[in-house]
Amino acid sequence: MTHTEGQNEVPPSSGPVLDDEGHFHATDAPIDLGEYVLEDWLSLAFFWLLGACVFYQFFTRYALNDSAAWTEEIARYLLIATTFIAIAASVRRTRHIHVDFLYRIVPARVGRTLSTLVDLVRVAFFAIAVLLTLQMMQRMEHLQMTIIDLPMNIIYGICAFGFLCATVRSIQVTVENWRRGFSILERPEHEIEEVIE
Repeated sequence: MTHTEGQNEVPPSSGPVLDDEGHFHATDAPIDLGEYVLEDWLSLAFFWLLGACVFYQFFTRYALNDSAAWTEEIARYLLIATTFIAIAASVRRTRHIHVDFLYRIVPARVGRTLSTLVDLVRVAFFAIAVLLTLQMMQRMEHLQMTIIDLPMNIIYGICAFGFLCATVRSIQVTVENWRRGFSILERPEHEIEEVIE
């Protein structure tokens, strides 16, 4: 069987998928856990705790017919913790939703200015969120959770920590964009995968 030129071509790093006899060959990419940092592991831990809590709620409600009352509230708090810690992980990898259409129609210099402004506004937003969360913690210091006798400041503290990590990661992304000379907003075709430590 003859192959036309270009048929079954794949990127050189992944190797051929089909050999000359038509047999399928695929290899998994190597797993590198070194690219994950504190906020990645914390959000994963909160996610698994959330999953265990929801499973326990399901089990007690439908298998034992005696639902554990505390699971709904704790599941809500674990979802909040997962989300706010994962914010920093998304900032670090520039994975938040963004619109890059405008950057395709404006001149490059205007796009660079807008991109830098977006970076600075992002840093300011997360820094202000840290301050507001700390203020809320001061005002709510005597507030307890509804069912569990624990202070609500545990949850607000996790949110503040997530915002603080997001602020630090935003500063790192801003500096990296400045050094590189462009951000993913200006050149979305470039998949930026540098791991910011």
